[in-house]
Amino acid sequence: MDNGWHWQEQGTAWKGVGIYHVTIVVPSREPLLGTLITPDNDPQKAYVKHSEIGTRLIKMLLENQNYYPEVRVLQFCIMPDHLHAILHVMRPMDKTFNTVVRSLWQGAKKIGRASFSSISPESHSGIFTEHPFVRPMSCKGQLQSMIRYVQMNPQRLATKRLKPGYFCVQNDVEINGHSYAAVGNIAILQATHFAPVHVRHIMEEAARIGDNKALREYKNGCIQAAREGTVLVSPFISEHERAVLEFLIQEKHPIIYIADNGFEKYYKPSASLFDAVANGRMLIISPWPYDPKKKGVTRAECIAMNNMAEEICAK
Repeated sequence: MDNGWHWQEQGTAWKGVGIYHVTIVVPSREPLLGTLITPDNDPQKAYVKHSEIGTRLIKMLLENQNYYPEVRVLQFCIMPDHLHAILHVMRPMDKTFNTVVRSLWQGAKKIGRASFSSISPESHSGIFTEHPFVRPMSCKGQLQSMIRYVQMNPQRLATKRLKPGYFCVQNDVEINGHSYAAVGNIAILQATHFAPVHVRHIMEEAARIGDNKALREYKNGCIQAAREGTVLVSPFISEHERAVLEFLIQEKHPIIYIADNGFEKYYKPSASLFDAVANGRMLIISPWPYDPKKKGVTRAECIAMNNMAEEICAK
């Protein structure tokens, strides 16, 4: 399905055709937009019952398409303290996409002021004071993953609330004399056998010219080791390492995942890792503090994380 979409074109950022993920947050994290309902304590049944503000936000989001006919709402979700929306710019605009986001933001602030002006204007007149988060999508495959992420937000929040221990950020977790921040099941560190996952450059180069024997055997060996009870440790950086990670998650093996950025206050694992964390099969660790401005991972960081994996496995 992705192949039919036009992704953000080079040189046309913010004015050309593209798909964007927009998030508008209540900075205080008060549940002003709705209430999470979890029937029978089953996260799969969870949904958000919208408040008056939440209902008005949805109406405003959909009506905004009338002012910007180039933009279509592909998916949205109102959570108790934030709004997610995936917007598709179908054809080039005279104005930038930032203008669209600014319009949504101003509309949200107006709703906030109107809703609380007669109750507590001092504390709630600016409930949407933080700038919206905007993420342009640029890779094939992102759209369906992001739509699924937005759709499953209530279920993930319900899971976090029912299993808070695995989603709390734990600081100063010591492993082999090094300190990490961690999210997930700390008990995985008590396993007996560990092994790193690090696909060497020489294997990838050989595979590119048609000799994939060493690469295939290495990846199969990783999966076999996991099946025999070894906990695999890695930042899972390369395409082939990520393929191993997918198998580990599918087969429900315990994993230690080394992240290149720390954990923000309201950290939530990505959609691909979430269930593994929720079910106690994954420990995510990072030696670095969270940097909201960080983009991408450097070669030096890749080397450092692979060295960390080797050290953890040698403990």
